[in-house]
Amino acid sequence: MTLHPGSGDPYRFGTEAFYAALGRAFVAMCAVIPFLFLIEAVDQGLAFGLDATAGIIPQRIDGLDGVFFSPFLHHGFDHLYSNSIPLILLGTFVLAAGARRFLWSTLIIILVSGLGVWFTGSPNSVVVGASGVIFGYLGILLTRGIFERSWWNFAVFLLVGLLYGWQLVGILPTDERISWQGHLFGLLGGVVAAILFRRRRPVVGGSDYSGSPLSLP
Repeated sequence: MTLHPGSGDPYRFGTEAFYAALGRAFVAMCAVIPFLFLIEAVDQGLAFGLDATAGIIPQRIDGLDGVFFSPFLHHGFDHLYSNSIPLILLGTFVLAAGARRFLWSTLIIILVSGLGVWFTGSPNSVVVGASGVIFGYLGILLTRGIFERSWWNFAVFLLVGLLYGWQLVGILPTDERISWQGHLFGLLGGVVAAILFRRRRPVVGGSDYSGSPLSLP
C-alpha cells in the first residue's frame, strides 16, 4: 500500500497524522521506561543477580544469551537514569516512522551490538545496558536523513547531531568501565537497519514524490 500526499499521511511532515504518530511514539517510549525500572527494582529487591546471569559475558557460551537480555538490564538505577532520556527521545523519532520498522530495526541493533560485544569484549567482563540500542537509534537517525532524502529526516539529523553528537566519543575505548564495543557495534547496527529498511521514494505523476510509502521494503 502506498500513501499519496495529503493530510492523512503520517510520514509527511506537517500533517495532523504526522504529529499524531509522533505523539503516540513518545507515549509508547515513555511506557518502556517504567518497565525497565521495574526489572531493576525486582533484581535489586530480590537479589536475583540478573546482571551476572543474563548479561553478556564475552567469548563464553554461557554468556551468549545475554545478547538478547542485556539491553533490559542495568548496573543500578544511576545507569538506568542516564539511559532513560536519550532512549525516550531517540526512540520516539525512530518509532514515529512506523512500528514494524522500529521493531525490526531494534532487533538488528540488539543482534549486531550484542554479538559485537560478545566477539570483541573482555572475557572477564559482564556487559548490560541499553546504551547499544541508544547508539543504534542514533545511527538510524543520522543515516536516514541521507538515504531517504527528506527535509524532515535532515532536520532530525541536525537536531540529534546537536544534542547527542558528542556521545560519539563513546565508540572509542576511553573508559574500561564503559563498553565502547557495544556503542560502536550498536551504531553500526543502526546504520545497517536504516539502509535495509529505508523508505523508497515512489514515483507520482512521472516525478519523484518527497513523501514515503507506508509499506516496508
